Amino acid sequence: MPGGDTVHAGADPAVEHRVRTEFPFELPRGYVDDSGRVHKEGAMRLSTARDELVPLRDLRVQENPAYLSVVLLGRVITRLGDLPAVHDGIVENMFASDLAFLQDFYRQINAEGHTRAAVQCPHCSEPFEVELGGSRLGES
Repeated sequence: MPGGDTVHAGADPAVEHRVRTEFPFELPRGYVDDSGRVHKEGAMRLSTARDELVPLRDLRVQENPAYLSVVLLGRVITRLGDLPAVHDGIVENMFASDLAFLQDFYRQINAEGHTRAAVQCPHCSEPFEVELGGSRLGES
């Protein structure tokens, strides 16, 4: 469907349940391409099980597990500026702050709040959320 939405099969048209599958982002610094142009705005899609499994067969990941996030992000970033394609070679040449941003963004869109808990301040009773998850990108 347009806009990165999908409709569950067999859904009642009166009660359509749309799943957002693509999320826009803006990098803190931006990827600088070979011509010196800076690309900041992009989009990332939800990860599939295949996205998380395929990189495990990559020799670079087997030799250096830290490379998993680079390969994984190269699979799920659907757009970055006006680059014709995004792949792990682009991700590995990003600034460290942008890589950290994308790793956090990946966790946020794929967790759908499952790692957050609603709590209440014991002093003022004001409700707020806390982040419970601490796993690294690509780990469950």
